[in-house]
Amino acid sequence: MIHIGIDTGTHTGFAVWDSEKRKFLEIGTLTITQAMERVLIYRNIGLTIGREIKLHIEDARLRKWYGNAGREKLQGVGSVKRDCAIWFDWCKENHIEYRKVAPKDKPTKMKAEPFNRLTGWCKTTSEHGRDAAMMVFGL
Repeated sequence: MIHIGIDTGTHTGFAVWDSEKRKFLEIGTLTITQAMERVLIYRNIGLTIGREIKLHIEDARLRKWYGNAGREKLQGVGSVKRDCAIWFDWCKENHIEYRKVAPKDKPTKMKAEPFNRLTGWCKTTSEHGRDAAMMVFGL
């Protein structure tokens, strides 16, 4: 199975884990529309070679704590929540299997060096890409 991690937001983290090969195929940061296009590409490739895909989408609506966040931070959270809803609607419309991932259910904000040691990925990554990757690593 191909597992795709999506870290929602203005800069969408995107990571593709191949559970048969036990390795990442791609880790990056895209716009929401670029990420949706990439998902369709992987779905079409999967259909061609008999492999299923599953999305693992961070659902900011499952976050229950915000600390001492200021107004700008809370507005950003609202935007991310909207993006989550868009992703879930899009998956349903395109008949793509997905699961919601609570922010607390995955390691986040991992620095590049420990991430590379843990995963074996040696290419450059962004924080958003690493967050997406941690949702699917090892599945």
